[in-house]
Amino acid sequence: MIVRDHYAAAATRVAQSAEESCCGGSGSCDPVDPISRELYADAELADLPEAAVLASLGCGNPTALAELREGEVVLDLGSGGGIDVLLSARRVGASGFVHGVDMTDEMLGLARANAARAGATNVEFRKGSIEDLPLPDSSVDVVISNCVVNLAADKGAVLREAFRVLRPGGRLAISDIVARRELPTEVRRSMELWAGCIAGALDEGEFRRLLEAAGFVEVSIEPTRIYTAEDAREVLAHVGEGIAGAADVDGALASAFVRARRPLAVAQ
Repeated sequence: MIVRDHYAAAATRVAQSAEESCCGGSGSCDPVDPISRELYADAELADLPEAAVLASLGCGNPTALAELREGEVVLDLGSGGGIDVLLSARRVGASGFVHGVDMTDEMLGLARANAARAGATNVEFRKGSIEDLPLPDSSVDVVISNCVVNLAADKGAVLREAFRVLRPGGRLAISDIVARRELPTEVRRSMELWAGCIAGALDEGEFRRLLEAAGFVEVSIEPTRIYTAEDAREVLAHVGEGIAGAADVDGALASAFVRARRPLAVAQ
């Protein structure tokens, strides 16, 4: 599977380079591509293992979006190297707990090592598909994800599973890429861009429809950064693609905060 291979390779690269600081001692270590760059405040990253920061491949900061509270139970879909799990663990405190689910053995190994380095005892990382979550019904207060839903082949199944594991009244807080207009066919077909959560981007209307079909209410989609042609050229160059079609995606894609809630009672 191309997505799994892409993230396995990313985890391996991070594990091999973690001892060599990319920060120059500054304590700030942003990824190089424009989607994942500058998502977290330096204060948030200061005490995290560097490998967790290097492995960050998201497009937002769902831990801030979710407004996590002491004692809550959180689930991170596609937890990768563990950055959002570790940040969530700080926010929910010793009385809370954070689950991370990922399908990639290499990322799970990296995340577990990062949790050990951080001394985080209120976290766990489970292997599984976000389309078939390894958690019981109504077991978490908050579901987060960071540029992961768009990687799934069946996005409706992901959202239905998120709804299933949330307790009544529980919250969904997603950072992801949304399409603001139709994307060129060549971008949609690029599997490298799919692995970077571009080609799988849903348009805002379809995202809302899938959330509501899963049972969510209070749906909101808030674009936070609209990508330019120059951003597209940088992304394409980063994954080794040509730049001929970059101008076609100017303004067509945006990072967005997606919020929703499971109702306290299911309508009969």
